[in-house]
Amino acid sequence: MTEGAAARVDELRRLLDYHGHRYYVLDDPEIGDDAYDALLDELRALEAAHPELASPDSPTQRTGGEPVGNLVKVSHPLPMLSLANARSAEELRAWIQRMRNHLAREGIEDPEFEYVAEPKIDGLAISLIYRDGVLERGATRGNGEVGEDVTHNLRTIPTVPLRIDAGAPPLIEVRGEVYMSLPDFAALNERRAAAGLSTFMNPRNSAAGTIRQLDPKLTAERPLSLWCYAVGATEGIGFETHSESLEWLRAHRFPVHPDVKVIQTEDDVVAQCRHWEERRGSLEFEIDGVVVKVNQFELQRRLGVVGREPRWAIAWKFPPTTAVTMLNAVHWNPGKFGDLHPYAALEPVQVGGVTVKLATLHNEEDLARKDIRPGEEVIVLRAGDVIPQVLSPAPHVAEREDRPPPPQPPERCPVCDTPTIKDEGDVFTRCPNRACPGRRWQLLKHFVGAMDIDGLGEKQVSHFMELGWVSTAGDFYRLDAEKLTELEGFGAVSAGKLVAALEASERQPFGRVLYALGIEEVGYVTGRNLAQQFRTIQALLAATPEVIEQTPGVGPKMSQVIHSQLADPEMRALIEDLRAQGLRFEEEGPPPGEGPLAGQTLVLTGTLPTITREQATERILAAGGRVTGSVSRKTSYVVAGDSPGTKLAQAERLGVPVLDEDGLLELLGG
Repeated sequence: MTEGAAARVDELRRLLDYHGHRYYVLDDPEIGDDAYDALLDELRALEAAHPELASPDSPTQRTGGEPVGNLVKVSHPLPMLSLANARSAEELRAWIQRMRNHLAREGIEDPEFEYVAEPKIDGLAISLIYRDGVLERGATRGNGEVGEDVTHNLRTIPTVPLRIDAGAPPLIEVRGEVYMSLPDFAALNERRAAAGLSTFMNPRNSAAGTIRQLDPKLTAERPLSLWCYAVGATEGIGFETHSESLEWLRAHRFPVHPDVKVIQTEDDVVAQCRHWEERRGSLEFEIDGVVVKVNQFELQRRLGVVGREPRWAIAWKFPPTTAVTMLNAVHWNPGKFGDLHPYAALEPVQVGGVTVKLATLHNEEDLARKDIRPGEEVIVLRAGDVIPQVLSPAPHVAEREDRPPPPQPPERCPVCDTPTIKDEGDVFTRCPNRACPGRRWQLLKHFVGAMDIDGLGEKQVSHFMELGWVSTAGDFYRLDAEKLTELEGFGAVSAGKLVAALEASERQPFGRVLYALGIEEVGYVTGRNLAQQFRTIQALLAATPEVIEQTPGVGPKMSQVIHSQLADPEMRALIEDLRAQGLRFEEEGPPPGEGPLAGQTLVLTGTLPTITREQATERILAAGGRVTGSVSRKTSYVVAGDSPGTKLAQAERLGVPVLDEDGLLELLGG
């Protein structure tokens, strides 16, 4: 029996490794979650019945074993070196010239360089050592010579292979960066806030702190990922180029970023670095630069190392996105559901080429965790197009003994002066006054943005409220051009344009209208799913929480909140008013699974020339198709615009047809 059990255990491990790689690395699963869980349960049962078959490279170990007593120091087989920096095209070209000069002294004139440019991921560098195909040890970089053994935690990361099935050399060291993606980081903080726990400051600190935990079960609960960028020490295998080693890693199920490629000229290296910088804000992980390496290992060997930095690699560093400035005050604004959000009033400072005066502080628990106080210097972050945020006090602040008191949420709403409340377990202090002008302004502003009403901005909404013209969203549709021309700044042309924009918004689809209503738990995607599920507002209003829960993406708690919101008399009155104004409360087009794109799954990436991605999504849905956010072999088409990102590269690698906007419109029939 043991012989048969051993064979089945080995088969199950190989199957789970294969399907785990397809799910976590390729984003192209071949089996569903239930089938995967069934294989995993069978393996757990066999290992429990036959303890002698237990193995550290088993997929069952990803859930985490027993805590370790402490982190042991280990030496790296080869040093993990630092990198020199370049901050401009001139500095990068100077680095290339220095390499040419050095090789000339070595007797190599006019070397034909190839380069590889890789994103410099803002995570934690690690070394993975595989002996005879099995993960033997994983360690942090440490000081480059000595790191800490964190094998127990690295085994819990789904994208870290526990073994190399075929073609494994006696020894190979794989180097990579452990990181937490921005969506996973946001979701983790939301879960912690909902559970009444403190939130984390940024993805890098979260990843670094998680990987150094003593308890691997805690690590397994946090969503870490891995990008591999190099091969270190080896036995029984060799490569001629860096790109060849990366291809070997890809072929053996190690995650290597699909946009890493060989570049032939200096100009193309500069262009690739600038390309990464331009798309920095649209990536799902944080990067702070681009690493450029000479591709040929023989040239790397001849160039050598200076101190702790290789001559053959350099980091093109992006402009700093942080600055230190004075926090003058903390103010509070009510959100559309009454939750009070703190924000920082700062001494104006240049961050990433923009003057920053205000910055978000997220919520009061985040504010307390960061321990920032008015009258002290703080660190401000602005990355890409992200709203500026205060990260922490300046380094010297914590040493002061005479610090001012920490800010507290107000006892009365700063807009309507209603006493505030905070229920047990809530993250936010709230204004309970539903007639609060601050709440109403947020709801109206949300409606205007969700309905894409061109020419109606925050200032106009505020002015209309002050005049008493607009109290609910339905009032927008009672504005007329003659009335608008009474206002300063509105002529006949601008008034006519705004009225036309309001009339155009009446044609927005049912799902967008549901989103615009300002229902708690209903974002754009959930609104679209509810519209597709129920088809009419009457059906949705009549649905019980249990029926609402059947909508894709809606769970038990969400369904209860949605049902309660829709049952509210004010919400029902608003819906009836908007229906009377002519807005759409019925889903048009075929139900899911019907229509010319029935059974087709499309992925959108990049910026399309003449239509937005949301408009494209709505047209695809109206034709009976599906839109997803990730590319797999089951994807029917990828629609690519400008700056398409990694999804285009993944489509090309998987052989998925790629369309431009014209191709999409042709597919839709015009």
